[in-house]
Amino acid sequence: MDARSGNTATTDKAILRRYLELPQPDDKVMATYIWIDGTGENLRAKTRTVDQEPRSPNDLSWWNFDGSSTGQAEGSNSDIYLKPVAIYKDPFMLGQNKLVMCETYKYNKEPTASNKRLSCEEAMKGATDQHPWFGLEQEYTLLDRDGWPFGWPKGGFPHPQGPYYCGVGASQALGRDIVEAHYKACLYAGINISGTNAEVMPAQWEYQVGPCEGIDAGDQLWLSRYLLLRIAEEFGVQVSFDPKPIPGDWNGAGCHTNFSTLAMREPNGIESINLAIKALEVRHATHIKCYGRNNERRLTGRHETANINQFNAGVANRGASIRIPRQVGEEKCGYLEDRRPASNCDPYAVTDIIVRTVCLGEKDSETKN
Repeated sequence: MDARSGNTATTDKAILRRYLELPQPDDKVMATYIWIDGTGENLRAKTRTVDQEPRSPNDLSWWNFDGSSTGQAEGSNSDIYLKPVAIYKDPFMLGQNKLVMCETYKYNKEPTASNKRLSCEEAMKGATDQHPWFGLEQEYTLLDRDGWPFGWPKGGFPHPQGPYYCGVGASQALGRDIVEAHYKACLYAGINISGTNAEVMPAQWEYQVGPCEGIDAGDQLWLSRYLLLRIAEEFGVQVSFDPKPIPGDWNGAGCHTNFSTLAMREPNGIESINLAIKALEVRHATHIKCYGRNNERRLTGRHETANINQFNAGVANRGASIRIPRQVGEEKCGYLEDRRPASNCDPYAVTDIIVRTVCLGEKDSETKN
């Protein structure tokens, strides 16, 4: 690259493919350890070689990394442990190679501040008999390298919202190649991805993960985010999980969380759904604290959101905090949709507090009797 020219260096994927297609020894497996860094939002990863194909996280040893470079430790005591907790097939390296979702632990084996999974797993174990299911709707925005939405006029704006939601065509569906590559990669890896669609703002998309029971929801959503980031990287495109990437009359991005227990899914489960909504209302402010940074920029009461300071619920109401799908209202059983979580939320924190509130009956100290 000529630094004086200002040109951006690029790599040739055709050349890379020559090396990726080289044969790999049967007794050598690449395991990519993935973790959440000190921001609680960004992912990091590094790869090691193991001598046999791991069949479960227990087949892999703990590892470590420099936590002073990820916002998780001081330089004088920088080693942070990586504990494998879930493994998936690797759609990039193929073969026996694996992607490994990890928890992070400090030098004394205490969880780091960004390790929300430990608490989440404890809650899920406490609610095992209620079989909590989750379906997570991950919205995101594709950005060019300059930070402007992908496919938007440079320094300008596209036509107003209207034709883009589930849109088809070169001017409506911006970045579909990335979306479809991500879909297939999730299926290959073993993610229970259940759908995808273009969203209301151009260059904004959504995919759904679930139904997943218990801790699997958080594991699979984080891994799906990693896949999305890696695939977009190959296309030279950025992914933003900012809940309001463009100010003004443009929709924000959320992570609507569909939730049910066995009682909700059974006949007349609407009674359990209504009880859950009452419990969620009482802890509204506490839940908001767990639902993502800068969510107040998105939850304004406009653009299919409820106001962040108010709680309401309704059938088929996309301006509500909690939406009861119309089919659920008619059949009197099913699930509820919590529309408050932001796109940058930690799904471990979101699913954790929902289960603690609805299934385990936890209350805030000032509301306890």
